[in-house]
Amino acid sequence: MCATGFFSNNKRGVEGMNAFRTGFLIALFFMVLGSVVSVRALAQGDACCPAYRVVCQTVYEEHQVTAYRLVRETVYQQQQITRKVPVWETQTRERRYMVTRPVRETSIREERYMVQRPVWETQVRDESYNRVRNVVETEQREERYKVQRPVWETSEREERYTVMRPVTETVEQERRYTVMRPVVRYETRYADQGCYVDQVSVVPGPVVRRGLTWMPAAPVVNPTTGLLQYQRPGLVWANVRAPAQQVVAKVWKPNLVAQQVPVTQYCPQEVVQKIPVQVCRYVSEQRVRKIPVRTCRIVQEERVRMVPHTTCRQVVERVEKKVPVRVCHFVQEERVRQIPVTVCRYVQEKRVEPYQVRVCHMVEKQETINVPRTVCRKVPVTYTYRVPRTVMLRVPIE
Repeated sequence: MCATGFFSNNKRGVEGMNAFRTGFLIALFFMVLGSVVSVRALAQGDACCPAYRVVCQTVYEEHQVTAYRLVRETVYQQQQITRKVPVWETQTRERRYMVTRPVRETSIREERYMVQRPVWETQVRDESYNRVRNVVETEQREERYKVQRPVWETSEREERYTVMRPVTETVEQERRYTVMRPVVRYETRYADQGCYVDQVSVVPGPVVRRGLTWMPAAPVVNPTTGLLQYQRPGLVWANVRAPAQQVVAKVWKPNLVAQQVPVTQYCPQEVVQKIPVQVCRYVSEQRVRKIPVRTCRIVQEERVRMVPHTTCRQVVERVEKKVPVRVCHFVQEERVRQIPVTVCRYVQEKRVEPYQVRVCHMVEKQETINVPRTVCRKVPVTYTYRVPRTVMLRVPIE
């Protein structure tokens, strides 16, 4: 059933396309025939009979068709299955192993060793020493020396110097500065006062199928040589497109309008202004002044002074001192001590340890499951398709 519905739909589509192709070829034939007739009439110069031209128009006829489409449904079916389920059991087992146990035995041995025993004795030691004492004696002696005594003398000398005396005068000076004055001028500017208008554009239709199509004569480019050649009209194997559709879109239509706009600019202008200015100039003038000068000269003098002189001499004295001192010396002695000695030896033993083990074995178990299955059924669908038909109209030529 599914294959029959599919082929029936394809058959209707092929019939529609054959009808469209036949109508298109008939319209093309009548168009060529009308153009030939109109050319002959114009050539003969028959002014009494009106001339006509053939115009082809495409008319779409609606046809209603009932087809079937496949609908898939999932159906669940119960089924008995047998599967193996793991079952765990706990078993007790014994593990035998060997261990090494340490055994310690203690014995006593005799050890002889030497020690140093201290013995103290008292002795008298002579620590007599010499003590040195200083004896200071003061004497005076006469000392002659020379000194430099300064002697100051005052004298005057003349000094000539030049001073700059300020002289103030008032003069007029010109001051030039720039002033920005506004100047108004008019400029022509263009403003866009357009609006949105409806623009109709033709959109080519999508590709319907691929087959034989009538192609008119047109210049084409040879892909092998790249030269432009003329292709004759005829049937070619190409893509067949649906009729073009007209789409209306909003497009901005510009409208430029000239306007006079005032523009203010600041232009620089030079201004001259006279300002009184006080100018100070300096005049040189020579002056004389007396400067006192102090002169110092050194005069030598001999003087006498008494200088105290201190003399130190050392006197040696003997000091007797007896100090008792304890002296220690060591005497060797032999001693005996008892030392416990522990000996460790290892003895092997057999031991038994119980442990638990989990064992798994498989058990068969029956279950009922739902197995999904996809079932296809046909559902009638009614749709409308449009078959193009070409109509030939005679339009008089003015």
